[in-house]
Amino acid sequence: MTPLCERNLSPHGWPDARGYYGPYGGRFVAETLMEPLAELEEAYRQAREDPTFQAELAALLCHYVGRPTPITYAQRLSAACGGAQIWLKREDLAHTGAHKINNALGQALLAKRMGKKRLIAETGAGQHGVATATVAALLGMECTVYMGCEDMARQAPNVLRMRLLGADVRAVEGGSRTLKDAINEALRDWAYSVRESYYLLGSALGPHPYPLIVRDLQSVIGREAREQMLAQAGRLPDILVACVGGGSNAIGLFYPFLQDGIEMVGVEAGGEGLASHRHASRLTGAPESRVGVLHGVRTYVLQDEHGQIAATHSISAGLDYPSVGPEHALLYEMGRVRYTAVTDGEALAAFQALARLEGILPALESAHAIAEAMRLAAARPKEAILLVNLSGRGDKDLDTVSAALEEGGR
Repeated sequence: MTPLCERNLSPHGWPDARGYYGPYGGRFVAETLMEPLAELEEAYRQAREDPTFQAELAALLCHYVGRPTPITYAQRLSAACGGAQIWLKREDLAHTGAHKINNALGQALLAKRMGKKRLIAETGAGQHGVATATVAALLGMECTVYMGCEDMARQAPNVLRMRLLGADVRAVEGGSRTLKDAINEALRDWAYSVRESYYLLGSALGPHPYPLIVRDLQSVIGREAREQMLAQAGRLPDILVACVGGGSNAIGLFYPFLQDGIEMVGVEAGGEGLASHRHASRLTGAPESRVGVLHGVRTYVLQDEHGQIAATHSISAGLDYPSVGPEHALLYEMGRVRYTAVTDGEALAAFQALARLEGILPALESAHAIAEAMRLAAARPKEAILLVNLSGRGDKDLDTVSAALEEGGR
């Protein structure tokens, strides 16, 4: 059996020994966190090479999470676009309703192996918080989740889910009251409680080794998709499409295909349009995007003219973040992945299209990827295959969608 966390770091050797992906990555944290990060790096190295750890993770992914998740040919959506075939990798069918459980489960097992009793997490759309609360309940651990007040209001069902699972959900009132500020509070908590606590970071960002750990654990998505496409379609897809907030679901799909020459498209939150300055688009030429440091990692960050972190906006809480993971920054710079932006309105239209044509309610984050896939499919021949990572389901977004549709008169 192929280990779930492959031992080779990357086909290109990323990250290097210091945790850099080319010029991006590293550890930019307070001195108090340098030793815990080094401890985490060594613990993960040992766990990745331990067959017992791999077997336990594999068994839980299969029998608890419900992996492998299927791939689905979206026949009616494809016909409506009038071009290429659109296939979906169904992470919405994983336990808790999104890809976040893959990473949360692996890191929680690592935390238990390290002797930690308490999990700390941040969350935006709530799916990572739900996944962390879920695995904490499964493994008998305490759980504290930080969530911005703005996100708590628009993701109320997930707040209730976390509390029902036993998590202490703490509202973050400062800053923009969204994911950025939740990460700030989670890191602060960890700095004061490192002996008993484990910070379970939810996306492929933050200080080394988090981008590596999250990429490894989410790569199960791409490995499954490879085998499934060969079995069901008889070949690999021509294009991979995934939304990009911090970047975990996208790198999970892209990574196992990096050496195949397949076109890859990462879709960021265009919000109300790049010219409006109300967006969360870091890799699509927005004037606010510059290389900087945020949450312990050097990467592309949205900044104002004074170098301060810029305000962001997206209809989807999970994409409403001013930075992006370091591996995505390198793939962008290399031109290996093309990054584009989808507006709130386009994502909302794609949400409705997938619901009405395929009977699937996507998360608003995933709807950004669907919108881009629809655009791409219309311009490609019928024999072309697009594979979209449907990273989560849309139950959590029904209030947001309802309000948006009412406001738009639809």
